[in-house]
Amino acid sequence: MIQKLRVLIPAILITTSLFTVFSCKSNRNNVSDKTGVKYNDPENGGLQINRKVKESLGPGLIAIEGGTFVMGGSLNEDVAYAHDNLKRRVTVASFYIDETEVSNADWLEYLHWISQNFPQDQKMYYDALPDSLVWRNPLSYNEPYVNFYLRHPSFQDYPVVGVTWEQANAYCQWRTDRVNEHILRQRGILVDYKTASQQQNGQPFNSEIYLNGQLQGPGYDGKNMPKDNRPGAQQNGRRTVRMEDGILKQAYRLPTEAEWEYAALGLIGNTYEGNIESNKTYPWNGLGVRDHKRRTQGRMMANFKITSGNNMGVAGDLNDGGDITVPVKSYQPNDFGLYNMAGNVNEWVSDVYRQLSFEDFDDFNPYRGHVFMDNQYEDAENRKLAKDQFGRPIKVAAKSPRKQTWEELQAANTEQAATYDNDVRGFKDEEQKELYGKTTLVNDKSRVFKGGSWNDRAYWLNPGTRRHMQQDESNAMTGFRCAMTMVGNVFGPRK
Repeated sequence: MIQKLRVLIPAILITTSLFTVFSCKSNRNNVSDKTGVKYNDPENGGLQINRKVKESLGPGLIAIEGGTFVMGGSLNEDVAYAHDNLKRRVTVASFYIDETEVSNADWLEYLHWISQNFPQDQKMYYDALPDSLVWRNPLSYNEPYVNFYLRHPSFQDYPVVGVTWEQANAYCQWRTDRVNEHILRQRGILVDYKTASQQQNGQPFNSEIYLNGQLQGPGYDGKNMPKDNRPGAQQNGRRTVRMEDGILKQAYRLPTEAEWEYAALGLIGNTYEGNIESNKTYPWNGLGVRDHKRRTQGRMMANFKITSGNNMGVAGDLNDGGDITVPVKSYQPNDFGLYNMAGNVNEWVSDVYRQLSFEDFDDFNPYRGHVFMDNQYEDAENRKLAKDQFGRPIKVAAKSPRKQTWEELQAANTEQAATYDNDVRGFKDEEQKELYGKTTLVNDKSRVFKGGSWNDRAYWLNPGTRRHMQQDESNAMTGFRCAMTMVGNVFGPRK
């Protein structure tokens, strides 16, 4: 009997301890650590905290674990003597970036949506069209590309070109709304596509307008909307999704120059126990442009112009196989799993170009190009956002560099609004408007592009190289890919 008790008592203690641990863990999910008040309880105020949400990437994206690296560190020569890529160690936060460049099929989806939702707005559709005339050349027979490159199904997986920086940004905004709309319709939070097309409510989905509670009611509300736990809410009442629910994705955008260069190098493949064992000149290892692996030895690693008059090699044993661009999933991906971070097409990044940017900007998430904006309210008292003709929030210049006091906000402090400059594209390096076009081609609309293209020499395949073009210009050698901010950090700290 005594022996049985000796065995039974420890077992009871272990069971009790496990129950206590799991109870505490369970309570932690539903109770405030600081006040002890229960979350998600309509009887005590209804504060909803979602502990089960895990950050996930959006369609087409690859998660990039951030870290420190030397911007410009992969470039050992400056053939243009521009001195615009001085080496500087920086840290890039973890983020997401597209696996591939945006393709013609992706752009045709964008154009199709515009034609379906705004059939009478010819200007909107025309402004979204890429400039197919970028292929035209007085001394080259490129007319077939003018007519076929964008729309012919043989080119559907090729990167879209002829798009300006401004068009690329517009695509990112459109993509954000389509992804979030699709998530809500799939979950039944918004009505399904069939019902929406039948009702024709005439108001396209916009993420910011929806999060502000301005897209709800008949024609919008699905059967699976979240419960409304607010005091005084109707029994079994429903509400729209909020940012705190963790359902909607953050905005797609162009990557910063630092993010793009970090992702292109893919140094994670050369890292061992916190040290980078060898650097890279290109997104792959080695100093050459051919593959060194036995199975694929000698094959070109990217699509670029080999020498003058040699775009792809000799027939029968082509070098890179690309006379112009090639499909966006050609060649081997880098160590992050990204395709064509060198060659095929140059890619727009978000930054404004300055020759001395590497000396000026911050060492954490470096970026030049901010124009700080606020939302305009149609009804400030009820927090109703003003919308443009396409259902998008109207933006106005930010009035203050910090959170205003309540009194300042109510008084609409005009003096502060007049002195605050929300445009910091030229911070510490102002544009010289009177010299533009005379002694300089750089201003606040000069945007960086990187990566090299099918018509560039191997030098430009180095991720440290940088060039610029006006944000309203385009050519047949430049496309883009999208990025997305990672909220939280899915990579760490390590446990």
